[in-house]
Amino acid sequence: MRGPIGRLNAVFAAGAFGGLVNSFAVWGFGVLGITARWGVHIAPAWTPGWLYPRIVWGGIWGLLFLLPVLARSVLVRGLLFSLGPTLVQLFVVFPLKAHKGIAGLDLGAWTPAFVAFFNAAWGIAAALWLRLAGER
Repeated sequence: MRGPIGRLNAVFAAGAFGGLVNSFAVWGFGVLGITARWGVHIAPAWTPGWLYPRIVWGGIWGLLFLLPVLARSVLVRGLLFSLGPTLVQLFVVFPLKAHKGIAGLDLGAWTPAFVAFFNAAWGIAAALWLRLAGER
């Protein structure tokens, strides 16, 4: 069995991987014009300054996987834990830091749905990483 430091490393790495998957999805949807087609103005440039904090925050959010909740279901666990970053993005980051309105609605009416989708990708990717690494 892994010690506490090994477990901490594993969940941070899983969350960072989820952050990379999330970032690729956000960027890819922007490049392909999918978000724009739905009237959402999210199309970031793939730069180190944009990517690095997303991977680090993904790792920090990965600490949620230390909680012994729904360890048997990768999908449900990933979706449940993705609610944390989704709610923070919609009700703290967008309105208070980015000045894009509550739930980022200044970016488009479908913004909350895309944020939930992108963060679900984070949660599922992180949960799968842990499962493949033999963690629960």
